[in-house]
Amino acid sequence: MPTPIATAVPVTHTGILGLGVYRPRRVVPNAEIVDAIDSSDEWIRTRSGIAARHWAEPDETIVGMSVAAARDALTAAGLDAAEVDVVVLATSSQMVLGPSAGAVVATELGMHDTAAYDVSAGCAGFCYALADAANLVRSGQARNVLVIGVERLSDLLDTTDRSCAFIFADGAGAVVVGAAEQEGIGPVAWGSDGSRTSAIKQDKDFQEYFAEVAAAEASGGTSVRPYIRMNGTEVFRWAVTFLEKACRDALDRAGVAASDLDAFVPHQANIRITDALIRTLGLPDTVAVARDIIETGNTSAASIPMAMEQLIRSGGANPGDTALLLGFGAGLAYAGQVVHLPPIA
Repeated sequence: MPTPIATAVPVTHTGILGLGVYRPRRVVPNAEIVDAIDSSDEWIRTRSGIAARHWAEPDETIVGMSVAAARDALTAAGLDAAEVDVVVLATSSQMVLGPSAGAVVATELGMHDTAAYDVSAGCAGFCYALADAANLVRSGQARNVLVIGVERLSDLLDTTDRSCAFIFADGAGAVVVGAAEQEGIGPVAWGSDGSRTSAIKQDKDFQEYFAEVAAAEASGGTSVRPYIRMNGTEVFRWAVTFLEKACRDALDRAGVAASDLDAFVPHQANIRITDALIRTLGLPDTVAVARDIIETGNTSAASIPMAMEQLIRSGGANPGDTALLLGFGAGLAYAGQVVHLPPIA
């Protein structure tokens, strides 16, 4: 007979205990970028809803922004870094393959022997990481989990690319997930469609780039670094035709009706996608909708925690309110869950 193996002691309920964000100092209005892409402030606002975005200065690194957001999240949760067992960091713009940014952030926060890893799921990354965290706590594998979404997408932008130079931005958001008296994080509805990878992607992989560099060095020619590219029309069509089902799946799994929601916090991809989802879901006017994209742009894995914080800080929603989160983007991947909004620092 096999030797018995003990299991962790599960907890009944999980919740988001605290939320913090970091917004880079530099604000870039549309007027600052329109000449390079032969566009206008009016066109950008009409097509995306964006009026400005934050781009990080050299000293505002992935690790530094993450640490700042994490400290505020811990403060809001009333916890010390020593009480965190796992760090899960979602990003698509960490410029090294290893070590994980999560491990470095944990050390910068003064944690010791803390499990840490990164998640790469594009703009859905925060909701993927949140699902991981909830399951770790629920199963008894961790007491508290620090979840971070962070990006420096300005590092990956071709500032002359009219399709996406005005879209992407930088920032960080963090939450602490732990045990709660009642359920505060619903079951995740998630998935991906790898047949649509070309919709949002790095335009060349590093093997291709290194070969290009070697050829340029041999011939005296030039090479072009990799950039992020996006087919906005394809992403928009996929979003407005498919994401209603993702939202309804998340609501059904949580046992919550759209009319029960206090707030809707979608990934801040495009204000027209947000408006389309409001219509297809039939959300009542009483539901507060996050529109952080107007002043923050699309911060990919950081957008949902940053939009949550802005919605709460502005008074549009309150801690404890019931909200639907929906992340979606490169992959194409999506993830959504119903949560109770957390306190902020």
